[in-house]
Amino acid sequence: VVEWGDDVKAVSEDEAMVLVNHQATGDVCTLMMCLQDKGTVVRQMMWLMDHIFKYTNFGIVSLIHGDFFIRQGKAHRDQQLVLLKEHLEKYYRSRNRKWIVLFPEGGFLRKRRETSQAFAKKNNLPFLKHVTLPRLGATQVILKTLVAPQENGTPAGGDAVIKESKSKGLQWVIDTTIAYPKGEPIDIQTWILGYRQPTVTHVHYRIFPVKDVPAEPEALTHWLYQRFIEKEDLLTHFYETGAFPPLQGQTKAISREMTLSNLWLVGIQSLAFLSGGMWYCIFQYFYHCLF
Repeated sequence: VVEWGDDVKAVSEDEAMVLVNHQATGDVCTLMMCLQDKGTVVRQMMWLMDHIFKYTNFGIVSLIHGDFFIRQGKAHRDQQLVLLKEHLEKYYRSRNRKWIVLFPEGGFLRKRRETSQAFAKKNNLPFLKHVTLPRLGATQVILKTLVAPQENGTPAGGDAVIKESKSKGLQWVIDTTIAYPKGEPIDIQTWILGYRQPTVTHVHYRIFPVKDVPAEPEALTHWLYQRFIEKEDLLTHFYETGAFPPLQGQTKAISREMTLSNLWLVGIQSLAFLSGGMWYCIFQYFYHCLF
């Protein structure tokens, strides 16, 4: 993994919301790998993920960890946002969470691109190929619930929890862009089985103070759209040149290659195989009991 842009280690002890583009299941693996050397972030973060992952081997771990599983679709949207708010108020600070990670596109690029492009055409919005237009709901709930009142003028939800923990609230939004060479994303199966040639995944960060993020829905929607329009430009530049462009004020983009201990990687891979095998045995046991 090669990292670009702002150095997020500088805010690893502060509360932050991480916005990520979504191409495949391997995006989660990539982020987990990137955050291993960012202090205590991995232990103190909360994930928002599709409810289907609740029924996987790592779904049990996520349930215990206090992550939130969100159900997609218009029929569930309003109810899910209410449940998300309740979940954040109950678990986020009581479990000393600092970072919260979400994929605002609401699904994989290949599944949402056509619908997003049709929506963009209908509403006179930019035509995007490498990302899709994000959805506002979860982002707005997180900001309303976790941002301290003095930051961007939005009353913080869960006041009792905030007073109890004396938290400063969310202080940063970390806009994260994942890029795979040739635009070929890696899924979890590839990570586990290794049936593709080794490749380098590139991750770009931009840090925004939460006080600069608007609170009103219309302004927040525009702000969020701008982030993904910028992601489109970043990815277009990457696919054309093999590198991300320099940050504003820089003449040359600076990348940071990160490596992890091979022993650590073997250990994690072994746990993945063991948990997968255990999950299969449990499934077989209940299947035979029922049928």
